[in-house]
Amino acid sequence: MTTSMSSGAMKIVIDFCCFLSVGIGILYLMLFTEPYERGFFCNDESIKYPFKISTISTEAAAFFAFFIPTFGMLFGEFLYAKIMKKQSVFVICGINIPIWISMAYNKIGVFAFGAAVNVLITESGKLTIGRLRPHFLEICKPNISCSDVSNFEIQYKYHIDYECTNNNTIDYWDAARKSFPSGHASCMIYGMLYFALYLQLRVTWKGSKLLRHSLQIICLWFSWYVAMSRISDYMHHWSDVCAGMLLGAIVALIHASVFCISDLFEERQRVVNDNSQNTMIAENIKTIESENRSNGLFNNETNNDYVYRC
Repeated sequence: MTTSMSSGAMKIVIDFCCFLSVGIGILYLMLFTEPYERGFFCNDESIKYPFKISTISTEAAAFFAFFIPTFGMLFGEFLYAKIMKKQSVFVICGINIPIWISMAYNKIGVFAFGAAVNVLITESGKLTIGRLRPHFLEICKPNISCSDVSNFEIQYKYHIDYECTNNNTIDYWDAARKSFPSGHASCMIYGMLYFALYLQLRVTWKGSKLLRHSLQIICLWFSWYVAMSRISDYMHHWSDVCAGMLLGAIVALIHASVFCISDLFEERQRVVNDNSQNTMIAENIKTIESENRSNGLFNNETNNDYVYRC
């Protein structure tokens, strides 16, 4: 038990250090790193769109991408442990922890770490590339007169030395330079795809063949809707959204397949093996009883009960 306790505590400490290192990287990028100041052409039609309020806010996207899958997996592990009648406990530092909490920690811990990695990669891409959003000119209003379309020198010159003059949107100046890749798209695809893969392996109810697939389709459809809304809201170019979706899908597949799905497959295979073993034992018992009866070891008494002869 001491070895189990020490290994469990060590696992939590290592997991915390890994998660902390990624979290520190995210905080450093967000607090101490400025986006690359990319120039622009006055005749670039892709950055002349109007500014619109997001259909799905950042807070709402974070809720659906991270909290919904977390709550779903927490409930799923609790229900799975209850159905499979897993009553054992996990002991760490002298504290008895129900097995479903340990199972949920393994699944949700991997999910949270993958989410942090996804945010880190997405944010580093935004800051490194510094692509201008479709509404950049309206947000910034640079001190360069782009309205004179007859001045070819201004229209076709790549402007680097400029300053934003729209003080009403000063809080959005940095964000206007962080179009690639789409954070909404990468986070939503990551969270919903990971959860859809989790449902594929945890929802085993035979009462309906469409329930699991319906839940998966809802997850993927909603992530698709959020990603497409970023284009219609003029928050991202279509290529930003595609890159974000691809990034989120890759991170989700790596974490879910390598760290999570393999464990779930092992659990399911263990259950199948246990059931097969129990079936074989029952069949062997029936065979032995049948042979004993044929050898006269059992007599059929008047009360129709089989009585073993001593």
